[in-house]
This record gives sequence, C-alpha cells and structure tokens, in this order.
Amino acid sequence: MQDIRKGWINGMIGVALFSGSMPATRAAVVGFTPLFLTAARAIIAGGLGALMLVAMRESLPRGRQWLSLAMIAGGVVVGFPLLTAIALQEISAARSLVFVGLLPLSTALFGVLRGGERPGAIFWLFALLGAGCVAGYALSHNAAASPVGDALMVVAVVVCGLGYAEGAVLTRQMGGWQVICWALVICTPLAAVLAALTWPQSMASIGTPSWVGLFYVSVCTMLLGFIFWYRGLALGGIARVGQLQLLQPFLGLGLAAVFLHEAIAPAMLVAVGAVVGCVAGARRFA
Repeated sequence: MQDIRKGWINGMIGVALFSGSMPATRAAVVGFTPLFLTAARAIIAGGLGALMLVAMRESLPRGRQWLSLAMIAGGVVVGFPLLTAIALQEISAARSLVFVGLLPLSTALFGVLRGGERPGAIFWLFALLGAGCVAGYALSHNAAASPVGDALMVVAVVVCGLGYAEGAVLTRQMGGWQVICWALVICTPLAAVLAALTWPQSMASIGTPSWVGLFYVSVCTMLLGFIFWYRGLALGGIARVGQLQLLQPFLGLGLAAVFLHEAIAPAMLVAVGAVVGCVAGARRFA
C-alpha cells in the first residue's frame, strides 16, 4: 500500500507539470515551426538529462532495454510532441482536450498489452465515463473541428499511451529519471540535425510567449514531468495511476484562471467533480 500511495503522489505531480503542456505548445508554435519546436525541446531536455546521467555515473542500458528506450523516445519525445504541435496549428487547445481525455484509456490498454496488467470490468466502466466527461466538456464549448488536426491527435494519443506504458515497465528495471534521460539522450543527435534544418530565419522576431512556451515544454513537461510520471506509473500501476490524466485538462484550465485571470464556468466545476469521482472509482476497482 505504501508503494501505491507513493505512486499516486508521484503521478499527481507529473500530471500537474503536464497540465500546462498544451497551452505552452500553443504559445510556442506562434513563433517556432512544429519541427523546430520538437527538436529544440528534445535538445534542451536531452542536454539536461545527459548532465544528470554523467553526474550520477549511470551505467549504459543493456540488451532489450535499448529497444524499449527507442519505443519510449518515438512515443513521448518525438511522436506526441511533434504530432500535437502540428495538430495545434489546425485546432484550438480547447479542442485538444477532447483527445487528452482519451489518453488514460490508451495508457490503460497498453498497460494490459505491455505491462501485463488486468483491470476489472468496473475499472473500464469508470475509465470510459471519465473520458466521456472530459470529451463532453470540451465539445460543449464549441471547439472547432479539423479532420487533419483531429486525426493527428488520435495518432498522438496512441503513440503516447505506448510510450507511457513502456516507460513504466522499464522504470521497474532502471528507475524513472534514468528512463526519460536515456530516451532523451538517444534522440539528441537526430534532434540536432532537425534543428539545424529548421532553424528560424530570425530569432529576434520571436515573441516572449513563444520562448516561455519552449522553456516550459522542454524542462517542465519533457524532463521533470516524466521523472515523476514514470515513477508513479511503476509504483501505483499503469492503468490505475494513468487515470489521473483525466484531471490534466481541468488543471490546465485552473492554471489559466490563476495566472491569466480567466473565469471558471460552473460547468467546469461539475465536470471536475464527475471526473474526480471516475478517477476514484477507477482507483478502487483497478
């Protein structure tokens, strides 16, 4: 029980850090192209990860661990950031909440396929209800659709769910911060080439919000968030702790209310209450 409790605490910290990812990405793509943003955030986070690995004198991964790290890198270092950055040029951050609400289901499914977990039928009921609450709330706010943007977000959710589950499994062998650091490091050479090819014509013309967005997605989302998230999934269970992602859109809206003084609609409070109930139910029956 102690490990499960630690898993939920770590998972909640990870979700809190992830909650600003979509708004930050939306701000960043105003000044940077999606390809450059994906490369830059991987380089910044990869550099910090490499420093951590060297400072702690970590040994090299072994055998099949390299394959797992490649899958993780493809899902959460390259796939999800790139696909969402492109998608957010076609759809709003509010529209993306529809698909973020499906991410816990994707994570749970890959937890079954890759982690060997077997949640009960009632767990899946609560997971579906929670995803429906998030998607319903987003759709009720007239978020404009785009076939291209929607399709990209669906693929992003699938590859991210795989990266989450694979990272949690590998964390049980290597440790959470080691997993994300190695995944970032192996992507850095490719990211450097991509950054060179997509370098902005003029850095001076890029606004402060885009720089802030780049910093946030590089440090808070790509590195720190995954350290807590992978540890949380490994300790508390991939399917169970993964349901905390249902709270991510509402935490993001809450941050916007605090820092941007945006109003919180009563419908949001109702949706949050329903989602919290679904997360609690999923936790109970996982």
